[in-house]
Amino acid sequence: MEKYDIPSRNPFTDTSTMATTTTRPNSHRSSEIHSSVAARAPAKRKFMSYRLRGEYEKPWVNDKRLKRSRMGNLIIYGFIVGALLLSAWINYNTTKQVGRHDYCLLLDENFQNINPAVWNREVQVGGFGTGSFDWTTSDSGNSYTDSEGLHIVPSLTTQSTHITPAQIESGYTVNLTKAGGDGSCTGTTVEQCSVHSNSTLGVMIPSVQSARFNTKGKVSIKYGRVEVVAKFPVGDWLWPAIWMMPENDTYGPWPASGEIDIAESRGNGVDYPLGGRDAVSTTLHWGPTTKTDAYWRTSHSKHIRRTDFSKGFHTFGLEWSQDYLFTYLDNRLEQVLYWSFPSGQTMWQAGHFAGETVNQSLLVDPWSQTGRTNTPFDQPFYMILNVAVGSTNGFFPDGMGNKPWTDEGNAPSDFYKALSAWYPTWATGETRGMTVKSVKIWQEGTCSKSKTGS
Repeated sequence: MEKYDIPSRNPFTDTSTMATTTTRPNSHRSSEIHSSVAARAPAKRKFMSYRLRGEYEKPWVNDKRLKRSRMGNLIIYGFIVGALLLSAWINYNTTKQVGRHDYCLLLDENFQNINPAVWNREVQVGGFGTGSFDWTTSDSGNSYTDSEGLHIVPSLTTQSTHITPAQIESGYTVNLTKAGGDGSCTGTTVEQCSVHSNSTLGVMIPSVQSARFNTKGKVSIKYGRVEVVAKFPVGDWLWPAIWMMPENDTYGPWPASGEIDIAESRGNGVDYPLGGRDAVSTTLHWGPTTKTDAYWRTSHSKHIRRTDFSKGFHTFGLEWSQDYLFTYLDNRLEQVLYWSFPSGQTMWQAGHFAGETVNQSLLVDPWSQTGRTNTPFDQPFYMILNVAVGSTNGFFPDGMGNKPWTDEGNAPSDFYKALSAWYPTWATGETRGMTVKSVKIWQEGTCSKSKTGS
């Protein structure tokens, strides 16, 4: 091949040279130069996968770290499978221990209206000894029905009546028995039917009005099922409750004859220490005296995540038989409280009351003479729906959640004086109250009668 001198400048990067070359008449010489430069360039390597060469080195085959990693994965998978099997067994065992009973529908209430043949509307000062700061009325602003159901909505007494803020604390009398007066009292004592505000004595008219309904004397069950579909209120110190009381004080005054709280909650925010409107609790009250209520043995709560009970309707249920009693949220597998009445152990024994004294007197067993292990929960109970406000019975413990009163102090007055702190937390309109969409009650066994609420 003929040898040519190549310029020191790179003709492929120098634009002037390239231009000269391409316009030179002797084009074959330029072509030869390009061929010579290409011959000097290194040959391109063709990519080939190691997989195509047969045998290749595998350094990780005998790596102990890989073996340990695989063993760790197997252990994790084993735990996952074990957890799934355990969960399945728990669900199966839970449903298995709940007996199967025949039920018939006793009440199917959808609240097209408030049916007086089913519901008693309570009008009275105070309630069941909780020390709440509301009084129950028949005012249409505190309870009414619409397409969503029954609304129980608390309101300030000064906004719902002609009573002034000054009269709340002094110089005014509410008489619920007076003809043409403030209402028709359903209470049984003078204290439940009238109140005179007196700042010197620390007595004041309840600062909030609300409503309470019950089915006493109209619809009650001894064993069966209850399902209430409801939405709870928004507001500090609001206390929505779905509960049951005995038709008669068969074994003595409260709590000797029992109480079944199916669902209770607090209108406080989710940061409330005991759980606000994101928590619901169930409690059974039972004991020989008020000071020996063993509710703490039969109380349990359940929280929901990323929401709360004011943002949608939920089903609060009860299933109750001679052998057990349990409550649930939305379905029977989501139990809140389960209590068994085991054979051979009475509620007196379960409460460990033997040998205890109150006011230097030994407690007396009010239940064991029946021979049944579920006494006092062996008699007809009726339904109650209400929204209370505050209390002095410990449902809102002192020192929690910036509570503006103490149970042992002048609670109603201290609560009212803190109105500027708690009232802004109350939602407006019906969201402030509890909305009950439906109530269904089934009687175990054969029903003697059935009722449709509305």
